Amino acid sequence: MWETADPDGREVILEQAGWLHIIRRHPYIGVAPEDVVAVIARPDERIPGRDADEEWYYRRGLGPSVWIRVVVHYEHGRGLIVTAFPRRSLP
Repeated sequence: MWETADPDGREVILEQAGWLHIIRRHPYIGVAPEDVVAVIARPDERIPGRDADEEWYYRRGLGPSVWIRVVVHYEHGRGLIVTAFPRRSLP
């Protein structure tokens, strides 16, 4: 398990199962789990996700594309990284 704090100071974790999901769904991601967690701690961009309890974090120049998006689901003030993948542009 990997842990960090988001810019608001909330704990965010990436569990082993979450990392396995990421590399199975996006084997071309080209980054280590530590890099995914680092996006949360120091994002270049951050926007609300599709759901009220979700946020999308972006870092430019990491991985095989222009951006990497990391999706975090928050519950009871704690975040869980649910997926991450390369993006050519911001949404």
